[in-house]
Amino acid sequence: MPDFAWPWLFAALPLPWLLRHVLRPLKPAQALNLPHPGLALTQGALTRAPFAATALLVLAWICLVVAAARPQHLGPPEPQQRSGRATMLAVDLSGSMELDDMELAGRQVSRFTAVEAIAGDFIDRRVGDELGLILFGTQAYLVTPLTYDLDAVRSQLHEAVVGLPGRETAIGDALAVAVKRLADMPEQARVVVLLTDGVNNAGSIAPREAARAAKAAGVRIYTIGIGANAMRVPDFFGSRVVNPSADLDVGMLTDIANETGGRFFRATDTNQLAQAYREIDSLEPVPQQGAALRPRYELFRWPLLASLLLFAIATLPRYLGRRALA
Repeated sequence: MPDFAWPWLFAALPLPWLLRHVLRPLKPAQALNLPHPGLALTQGALTRAPFAATALLVLAWICLVVAAARPQHLGPPEPQQRSGRATMLAVDLSGSMELDDMELAGRQVSRFTAVEAIAGDFIDRRVGDELGLILFGTQAYLVTPLTYDLDAVRSQLHEAVVGLPGRETAIGDALAVAVKRLADMPEQARVVVLLTDGVNNAGSIAPREAARAAKAAGVRIYTIGIGANAMRVPDFFGSRVVNPSADLDVGMLTDIANETGGRFFRATDTNQLAQAYREIDSLEPVPQQGAALRPRYELFRWPLLASLLLFAIATLPRYLGRRALA
């Protein structure tokens, strides 16, 4: 049996009969002010609907009310499978992320361009996970709260601009924001993936202090240090090789990960960056069954179509009769 979304609309079924009772039609002679009774009788015969047409109009009205009540077919309950994991992505947008020391598809790209491409694939694989995004530079901002809408997270990452939150790096503040947002999640589900290319030189919270708070809250932190180890740059004598990642604080990032039960990854190129995300992606999800949902299939189109068809059949003879008299 179908279910109805708006069953209260069935109260409108007797509406035509109530209106007919309240608004009694005038007699033909009174309505038309005809002087000849014979002509009035003829007009009355024309306005009196045959029983078959009346029955069709009644059925058309019933079908119309049924359609308005929105009949629905409820499918079998389908449990919603969720991993039970909530992950906050914290991505560095400091000025150094503009440095073109990464290679992607055979061309030199900036660090952030590489992160945007590879982290986008990581996001695509998080179906069933709650995901959030924090962007940080001199300050840390929660851009996307934890959500199952992965398209929203991906869109916010693509729209990010290097340097917008400041040119420096507030790693401790970014971790503090992430821990605060994960505090209400189940303990086994709290994960932070932090990506940076520098050293903490801004913000009000020290990274190791934030790591201790994360450990107390049961949050695992995985850190990724991005940036090439060697890069040729022009100088007065032609060119020379420099280390563009000289400022990367590997010791601090390793300590943060170890303190919270996570792991540190070093990504000097896009292959290593992709491998880091793949290893984080291999974390076993916590099986968790969400509330069962019953899919609803709308059926109003069929009674609506039947109503229009019945109404057309009932009024067609009268329309043709009037055309004949005309």
